[in-house]
Amino acid sequence: MGERVVTELALLAAWEGGYGRPPADRAVVLAALASGLPAGEIADLALGQCDLLLLQLREECFGPALTGLTRCPGCGAELDVGIDLGELRAVKGVKKADLAGTITLAPPSATADIWTRRFPDPVTAFASGWMRVRARARQRGVELPLVISDHADWDGLTATIGATGAGEIWVTHGQEDALVHWCTTKGLAARPLDLVGYGDEDEGEASASDDADKAPGAAEA
Repeated sequence: MGERVVTELALLAAWEGGYGRPPADRAVVLAALASGLPAGEIADLALGQCDLLLLQLREECFGPALTGLTRCPGCGAELDVGIDLGELRAVKGVKKADLAGTITLAPPSATADIWTRRFPDPVTAFASGWMRVRARARQRGVELPLVISDHADWDGLTATIGATGAGEIWVTHGQEDALVHWCTTKGLAARPLDLVGYGDEDEGEASASDDADKAPGAAEA
């Protein structure tokens, strides 16, 4: 966050200014406070850039650890949990030697870019529900596929629709009929948006992967 210092008074004013507003609006208000940029410019930033500002603001105010509650699946008791995020910084300007032993987060397209050559002996990981399809991991050269869905759950989808205030919703994939029905019950115009060829390549990759796994002599890497 550079030399900018957020005072207690400024933080309180921003918090009260966002009270009662949708979560996305509150995030913009706090990110604007963290960066000193107008709220209009914050709204135009990529989601990752806005999240970085919010994490930096939280670290400045409360330290690097994220705390919360979780429920024990065995006994149902609530447990305090804490995750120390460590130092969070942009890759730009960091020396190659200093990148050893670090975790770098980047969009999928960045792994094929020339800047990745800066990393000493890197291991490429990819977090996505699509990593269940082994052919996809092999095609991308992924060494550590992490099967973690990056899609929003039902409550997240419906909350986001409400927060946007949109009067017409286009559903691109997933349970189109269910979400379209939910929208109509809320008085919103909605329809599935059929994309030609969408999903065909995934089915082909999954089929090819299954065939390869069933071939004589096939073995897990």
